Amino acid sequence: MRLTLQTPLDMHLHLRDGDMLKNVAKYSARDFAGALIMPNLTPPVTTIEAVNEYKKRILEACGDENFTPYVSLFFKESYTPRFLEQAKPFISSIKLYPNGVTTNSEGGVTDIDTKRLSPIFEAMSELGIPLCVHGETDGFVMDREREFGAVYRKLSDTFPKLTIIMEHITTKESVELLKTHENLYATITLHHLLITLDDVVGGLLNPHLFCKPIAKTYEDRAALLTVALNAHEKVMFGSDSAPHPVSKKECCGCAAGVFSAPIALSALAGLFEKQGKLTNLQAFVSDNARKIYNITPPKKEVVLEKTEWTVPAAFDSVVPMFAGQKLAWSVVSQ
Repeated sequence: MRLTLQTPLDMHLHLRDGDMLKNVAKYSARDFAGALIMPNLTPPVTTIEAVNEYKKRILEACGDENFTPYVSLFFKESYTPRFLEQAKPFISSIKLYPNGVTTNSEGGVTDIDTKRLSPIFEAMSELGIPLCVHGETDGFVMDREREFGAVYRKLSDTFPKLTIIMEHITTKESVELLKTHENLYATITLHHLLITLDDVVGGLLNPHLFCKPIAKTYEDRAALLTVALNAHEKVMFGSDSAPHPVSKKECCGCAAGVFSAPIALSALAGLFEKQGKLTNLQAFVSDNARKIYNITPPKKEVVLEKTEWTVPAAFDSVVPMFAGQKLAWSVVSQ
């Protein structure tokens, strides 16, 4: 049994920089036609020059693969409408991080004041630049995304022409926002479709499944599965694949992030087939994203075959999701 995906896209990807970029970029470039690359480096990507230089390093790390990196700017309160106009040809979105809520988010926004930040959001609306948001407060860890819903509602109502992407949603409340606010969209990760908090801390702690936003309840996962498996037009795949060296995961103070890039399409094919929704995978991993972001990536066919394989213990010293486990589908050609 074979499945051919046309131009699969990963609309939320961390490739890091330096040696880590060189180690992991090839796995996304092999299986995907393109990806939206997150800008939370150290220092973050905040200038046009930094965007272009980072894109150049990504393409070098991808070698000869047919892969398009769509690079995002790290949201800064100092951006002006003139700067945004100049940046538009080089970027695909701007990523807003509340200060300190996740990896390398220091220097993010401390107060998302719609009045004070109105010039930026209005300019983005007019220029058609999507706003991607890591939607968490600094409250109790299980409530952070739910609490941030009020911010999404205010942004959506105040700037109705602004395309707002709720990144890596994890709760049923976020799913409901898709239905009530026309300009809200969302990415959903592989791991949030498959795990709950039980898988992370219900037995022995599994550091390689620890991520932010943290995995939630069975009810929350069911809501995500409903919209993803049915390829709801306002959701798209974003792996949030976030590699860390073993020394940063298997330690006290474990870093947040699940490395799923090398196994994402295989695992998604297994999930969608098991639920009788395999024909919807194309829309979830490509068609919806192209419409939401209004992009036309180069054509690329990725063929998967129902052939069982065992996920390696590590890919270039980075431990992946499902390490040592068997998956039913394999990527066989690009």
